[in-house]
Amino acid sequence: MNNSFYFWNINLITMPDKEELLHYIWKFRLYPADSLETTDGQRVEVIDPGMHNLHAGPDFFNAKIRIGDKMWAGDVEIHRASDEWERHGHHIDKAYNSVILHLSGRVNRTVVNERGQQIPQCELKIPEDIRKNADYLLYSNVSLPCKDYLSSLPATFVYSFLDKLAIERLERKTKDIYAHLDRFCQSWDDVFYVLLSRNFGFGINGDAFERLALSLPFKYVRRHGDSLLQVEALLFGQAGLLETGGLRERETGRPEDRGVGESGRRGEWATRRPGDLRTEDDYFLQLQDEYRFLKTKYSLIPLDSYLFKRMRIRPHSFPELRIAQLAALLQSSGRFFSHLLERKNVNEWMPLFEVSPSIYWHTHYSFGKRSSESTGQLGYASRQILLINTVAPILFSYGQKTGSTHYCDRAILLLESLKPEKNSIVSGFWEAGIIPRNALESQALIQLRSAYCDLRKCPFCRIGYRVLSCKK
Repeated sequence: MNNSFYFWNINLITMPDKEELLHYIWKFRLYPADSLETTDGQRVEVIDPGMHNLHAGPDFFNAKIRIGDKMWAGDVEIHRASDEWERHGHHIDKAYNSVILHLSGRVNRTVVNERGQQIPQCELKIPEDIRKNADYLLYSNVSLPCKDYLSSLPATFVYSFLDKLAIERLERKTKDIYAHLDRFCQSWDDVFYVLLSRNFGFGINGDAFERLALSLPFKYVRRHGDSLLQVEALLFGQAGLLETGGLRERETGRPEDRGVGESGRRGEWATRRPGDLRTEDDYFLQLQDEYRFLKTKYSLIPLDSYLFKRMRIRPHSFPELRIAQLAALLQSSGRFFSHLLERKNVNEWMPLFEVSPSIYWHTHYSFGKRSSESTGQLGYASRQILLINTVAPILFSYGQKTGSTHYCDRAILLLESLKPEKNSIVSGFWEAGIIPRNALESQALIQLRSAYCDLRKCPFCRIGYRVLSCKK
């Protein structure tokens, strides 16, 4: 069977009511055997349905068809009804003089080409079971229309499809990474910085974290890599989290009262008086001072803080703590991407993400709000997500770009070494009887859901094809 149907890009949501379903029936020969007959009673035998054309011109090129006792080679045009031939202007278009057969869901008139020649046509019938299955798959309100069917599929069929979907997902991410490479003049360090930052948003804040990285060039972060405070100031400041109101300050002193403290560092309080900002939040003021200096030095324009969401987010995933963790990782790792390339397995990659943020974040989830004491480190599940969504795609992309296939192999091995993800998408397939054995297969299920199920591309999914074509 030709696998090209997996990538047939058409509007599927209304497919049962449009001629695309007729295209599908013709392309994959799902019409009843011996059902094709021209309007003048000649039997039609399909040797080759032709190559599907998604652009201007006849629907299928270079078909080979036997009509009666004559063999024809040419193009095929398909409509819902015969009168659409003339309504679409094909009777005056020389491009359609090559059509050897007109297929129609309803034959209601004869058709002629620009030369005035009558074109053989026959009715293309859609089997009722296929129509019903198409209606069910494409119009049902459930997230997985084929849910009741999944548990009956052979395991070899399912897992071979998951392997294909996992690679398809890595290739999709590779395209996004290549777009960033073009933006950053082929700098893998810059691309990895943006990709890593995005994934520190852990889904809900992904877009905001990516915008943060794009607003703050990586070269500035590296330039201040000897100071965690300055890296934090750059990130928090660019996120708009050091603006007035970022902390409910309790102070009587004025900004101009701050000068050089006993240690000689800029931004410390020269004197402390009763009612001044609490000692534990001097950290916030130091960040503000550092950012004011760096913002002017690099002509930075901060983002609006409202971009970073907090609703329905657990405290350990608050954007402030995530930014602090990201700052610690960037400050401690230098050229992080180079370190990734040097390592070969999950036991070597995982420790790279075991960094602790500055001491303030051991007792805070956000500015000015104390919490129970912890290390502030990324949890194991969070580190695994970063390996899945950052390390594996960048390794695969690097291998593809440089022709070093061992990096692609490392990416796949990494995913196979990690436990499957736990989220609503994976749980839905689990309940339906498809249980991923590792992160490679859970990524495949996410690809299946996002690229096929949610878009109702059921006819172009191997599972949907089996349901639609009534194959067991």
